[in-house]
Amino acid sequence: MDKIVDAVNGIIWSPALVYLCLAVGLYFSFRTRFAQVRHFFGMIRLMLDGKSSAEGVSSFQALTMSLSGRVGTGNIAGVATAITFGGPGAVFWMWVMAFLGASTAYIESTLAQIYKENVDGQYRGGPAYYIEKGLGAKWYAWIFALATIVACGLLMPGVQSNSIAAGMKNSFDIDPAVTGAVLVVLLGLIIFGGVKRIARFAEIVVPFMALGYILVACVIVALNIEKLPAVMNLILSSAFGMNSAFGAVLGLAVQWGVKRGVYSNEAGQGTGPHPSAAAEVSHPAKQGLVQAFSVYVDTLFVCSATAFMVLITGAYNVVGPAKEALHTGLSGVETGPGYTQHAVESVLPGFGAAFVAIALFFFAFTTIVAYYYIAETNVAYINRKLHRPWTVFLLKVAILAATLYGCVRTATVAWALGDIGVGLMAWLNIVAILILQKPALKALRDYEAQKRQGVDPQFVPGPLGIANAEFWETRARTSAAADTPPDDGLVPVRAAE
Repeated sequence: MDKIVDAVNGIIWSPALVYLCLAVGLYFSFRTRFAQVRHFFGMIRLMLDGKSSAEGVSSFQALTMSLSGRVGTGNIAGVATAITFGGPGAVFWMWVMAFLGASTAYIESTLAQIYKENVDGQYRGGPAYYIEKGLGAKWYAWIFALATIVACGLLMPGVQSNSIAAGMKNSFDIDPAVTGAVLVVLLGLIIFGGVKRIARFAEIVVPFMALGYILVACVIVALNIEKLPAVMNLILSSAFGMNSAFGAVLGLAVQWGVKRGVYSNEAGQGTGPHPSAAAEVSHPAKQGLVQAFSVYVDTLFVCSATAFMVLITGAYNVVGPAKEALHTGLSGVETGPGYTQHAVESVLPGFGAAFVAIALFFFAFTTIVAYYYIAETNVAYINRKLHRPWTVFLLKVAILAATLYGCVRTATVAWALGDIGVGLMAWLNIVAILILQKPALKALRDYEAQKRQGVDPQFVPGPLGIANAEFWETRARTSAAADTPPDDGLVPVRAAE
């Protein structure tokens, strides 16, 4: 089984996908004229604007739902894995992937808003919706929907639950099976409550856990501030092969940095567009820019916090292509959350390991909740044709089982299965957004033009030449009818001058 999983993983995550992710991010950065830089402060303002409605969630709730998927075990265990197999230089390539990936996140999230639908009183959207409506390829949309249901419902939850179980075992000596049982109960209480409960849960938990984690990282760095310049030099020199100790993993630094960067910030993967489509906004570009900012939060803030804590304390190992030891900072600690736990514990004894275990619990648990929402959205897409309500219940049972299974499996198998899920979605989604980029670019130009006029941007797809955006076409007609005075047959009288 392990050999089959590794073989499939090697095919999906070939160098072609790694460099495709980088190339697409660079391409969209130029196509959007580096919107991730030009609109940086606007992203923050948009994040706090807007309100929820009966059909949709607020921009901030959509952001936190997205971040609950982005900020997960990849930010703690994933960073450790990247450093182990790619050396400290992998951190630099994670940063590059975040900067370039922000433009990719804009494109896919804006497309999700343009082609979203109102399904049973709730906004739904994502790659399956924009592939069908924008490309007119229903067969391709179905392939993506099915791949996403399998990836988010079966393959990827185990990565998150496995890291939770490992953290609880390391810190509190809790049996993984017990951790799995608790996770299943808590997850069931949330996912059986619907989208609104998921949004409320994410809105409260995500900002709290992210800020707390970053604050502890700042304390660790401040207490070791004299080592920070050396750590930065280590990251940069290793990223470009100028560090003799890690020269053997130069190529792997790029591969693991991009691979874990995509897994962590999910730019281009196709998961972020699902909560983006649920937002109540007046223009699709607004939520696209908000989601671009979420990539910064995930990688530049949270992943960097982990990397600095691990590297500044020396609590990491690096192995070469032949599994030879290039650096041994820890002995007897499996690659994963144990690195971060040891790093924090070494500076804050009696607090560090437990804190990381609790942070990891919240990070990973909210990601599993986000995976459920993404999978459910694709089940809803398929049910437009099949009309099988029981499939939603089946999905809930499947993700609960996958969560429990991940707790009792080895970390290697869990990560390999998760990588297969991420890679499948990334291949399918990146090809789609490369073909379907024009509507998102038109929306950006329209948004910027209206901003220059000093008005709150409103989206009307017809004049932009964007077809099949039925939701926005209906909204535009309704708005126009409301602004038109009734024709009562009376001749208006001009007011006296």
